[in-house]
Amino acid sequence: MNLKNATVLVVDDDPDVLTAIRLLLKPQVKEIVVEKNPENIRSLLSKQAFDLILLDMNYNSSINTGNEGIYWLRKIKEYKSEASVMMITAYGDIDLAVRTLKEGASDFMVKPWHNEILVETIQEILNKRPGSPKVNTPKPGSSVIGSELLGSSEQMMEIFHKIEKIAPTDANILILGENGTGKDLIAKALHQRSLRASKPYMKVDVGALSETLFESELFGHKKGAFTDAREDRMGRFEAASGGTLFLDEIGNISLQQQAKLLTVLQNRQVTRLGSNQPVDVDIRLICATNVPMSALANETQFRKDLIYRINTVEIIVPPLRNRGDDILLLAEHFCKVYAQKYMKPAFEIHRNAIDKLLTYSFPGNVRELQYVIERAVIMADDSVLQAKDFLFSPIEQAATLPEVNETNLGDLEKSTILRVIDKNNGNITKAAKELGLTRTALYRRLSKYDI
Repeated sequence: MNLKNATVLVVDDDPDVLTAIRLLLKPQVKEIVVEKNPENIRSLLSKQAFDLILLDMNYNSSINTGNEGIYWLRKIKEYKSEASVMMITAYGDIDLAVRTLKEGASDFMVKPWHNEILVETIQEILNKRPGSPKVNTPKPGSSVIGSELLGSSEQMMEIFHKIEKIAPTDANILILGENGTGKDLIAKALHQRSLRASKPYMKVDVGALSETLFESELFGHKKGAFTDAREDRMGRFEAASGGTLFLDEIGNISLQQQAKLLTVLQNRQVTRLGSNQPVDVDIRLICATNVPMSALANETQFRKDLIYRINTVEIIVPPLRNRGDDILLLAEHFCKVYAQKYMKPAFEIHRNAIDKLLTYSFPGNVRELQYVIERAVIMADDSVLQAKDFLFSPIEQAATLPEVNETNLGDLEKSTILRVIDKNNGNITKAAKELGLTRTALYRRLSKYDI
């Protein structure tokens, strides 16, 4: 459907939001209707058909459920099941907004929005309505998602959706997850999909910087500021100005470093070592850490005021062991990458090798899988990779086996199954025979213990 032919209803109890959207869309659509009170929705829908409804998530109304947006979305779907609804949400409600997609919402936008992104999103929703012609709009800067950042699991699809929604904003992002899960790729994807995509993207592993290097690397220095400062040097904040600054391993910096970083983020200015002249910086900040949020919340380790400053929106990256068939998807991808790199023919993965991969817990996550596949491709004698071709590090293997409570039969059985499967290089048939089970019985136990 063409935007010019669309009739749009906007429901929000903030008059400023209603005014802003009405002024933006009035010249672009056939008709726009605004409403402050969501309790009038049913009456409006009974009188007129709307091609799209923009619905706020929170209201000061008689309905006080803590998630009014979901309540009113359900009501709209009861009245008009075919209605297209876009949710309007604040940064802090993004997880809740993602839930609305499962309740039938078409999409959601985050306040404050960029006008051009809002109009494009509305057009995309209208294009998906029944009877609308198919419109394929390629999105620039999509090289990481789909080429390096891969996944079809529910967890990864939600992350991809978050990236699409968050990237066009300037919200500060905190990416949480174990080592090797791909946090750096998510940071890069956020930059590529942002309005700053043509500007610099700077990455700093702040956890590896000493106190002196921390200031010099991030804020820069003047010639003579310290012994080895032989010339003026611009810091990463200045170098990234206009673009994105990615601070990796943020959870490992000291309290003193945290205080200096907080001052810069509050003032949006840096002062080079050896100088008294502050310099304005304009950066979009993305941080990542493998430290869990519970540990970050401990003020003896991390300042809470800094957490709030860097964590407008958080993205939690799941470990590979929780991503199901993504393991096989990634394994096939790395097979292609390394077959091409080492000029070898295309590889297939045998069923026994698939079983081995799917029953291993990958404590090193995607990074470990990548190295396992690379080693297998290098050493393989034919084009079909067998279970014996996949060799896991003894250090990582030790980490896969949980501590066993010897008084708990379930723990003992699970531990025994893991050891026997590992001993047989992932061969389920051999493992089942050694355990005195049928393959079917062993698969039932694998499912029971979520192995």
